[in-house]
Amino acid sequence: MATPGPVDARTAARATWFLIALRAGYAYNWLDVGPALPAIGGTFSVGPAEWGLLVGIFLVGAGAFQVPAGLLARRYGPRPVALCGAGLLAVSASGSAFAPTFPALVAARLVAGVGAALFFSPAIGLVASLFPPGRRGLPVGGFSSAFSGGAAAGVLATALLVPVVGWRLALLFGGVGLGALTVLTVLAIPRRIGAAEPVAASRTGIPRALRYRGVWAVGLAFVGLEGASFATSQFIVPYAEAIRGWTPALAGVVGLAFVFPSVVGGPVGGVIAERRFNHRTQFVVVTVAAAGLLALIPIAGLAAAIAIGVLFSVFYGFLYAVMYVLPHFWSEVPREEIPLAIGLFNSMQLAGGAGVAAFFGVVVALRSYDVAWEVLAALQVATLIAIVALPATRPPSAARPPDAAAPVLP
Repeated sequence: MATPGPVDARTAARATWFLIALRAGYAYNWLDVGPALPAIGGTFSVGPAEWGLLVGIFLVGAGAFQVPAGLLARRYGPRPVALCGAGLLAVSASGSAFAPTFPALVAARLVAGVGAALFFSPAIGLVASLFPPGRRGLPVGGFSSAFSGGAAAGVLATALLVPVVGWRLALLFGGVGLGALTVLTVLAIPRRIGAAEPVAASRTGIPRALRYRGVWAVGLAFVGLEGASFATSQFIVPYAEAIRGWTPALAGVVGLAFVFPSVVGGPVGGVIAERRFNHRTQFVVVTVAAAGLLALIPIAGLAAAIAIGVLFSVFYGFLYAVMYVLPHFWSEVPREEIPLAIGLFNSMQLAGGAGVAAFFGVVVALRSYDVAWEVLAALQVATLIAIVALPATRPPSAARPPDAAAPVLP
């Protein structure tokens, strides 16, 4: 995918920074519910099984609308779709604060997930389109890692805010902040960036992105990872408080460790993904190592839990950065369908991850947290078997031919 007309380096950098900031605000509203789960449970008299439903329903919305988001971006351009999605997420996240019943809160989080879906894959395709081959790894990795910065802020800020102002005002803070940031981004990014492009007549049938084997391999292989990362980020603070007896501040620090350090893993993964083409090996080694870390949570003290969180987060950021760079090497997928490819494999990961997160809550309710962590680690490795279907990555010279419309930045 290429933006219409050349894009100078300053414009590309400004657009990228605003999209990175919006990605962080989006992530804040993705994960700020986790530390509020005990307070929400007290308000509506629900327990861990219902908590799993609440956190999982967000992934249902986010997963179900990933492919529609890619199709809309293909038709209308990534900029309007991404910004409308961010706005919808801001409105529904703010509305969560006023939910009168638990089912209403679940519905609001479902709509928030839809907004997240509309934002993500068009936005990441837009970031990548601003840079030529060989220069995409760092901005794409930075965009990917911005999720961790925003998520870390959401986890820590909510853990500290809930005891002071209650869960409703804590959630409202995130929604209003994202809304303000969305307005600024609309004003800052020129309309010509990410505008709709004409689709070639030969590409008006079933999009190739929906038929390409690599898209399905990546989507299925990381269902366990997505579910594990989401369930861990949402349940680690309640677990630390209720089972380990750590204070809200210490529990928030542990939660922070499980999400923030991937701001390092993302750029590293993005750069390596463009310079080293053994992507299947990278996926297997790092995913298995991340699963092994989760299995150690039940026996970890405070310092060890923080160390496990830091490493897990770095691995997670690395893997997703590689994932988001990879479609740009697939010459079988047209450039304007890259957001659709990312949307499809994200859809599978999020939908499956929603089931994993909900199942984690059920295991906690029926057995214990200790058993649930081990189940989570096992599922992460079990779904990885699908990676055997991933085609080998070809170097850039053998992959996608140059696009004359793609901007070449100094």
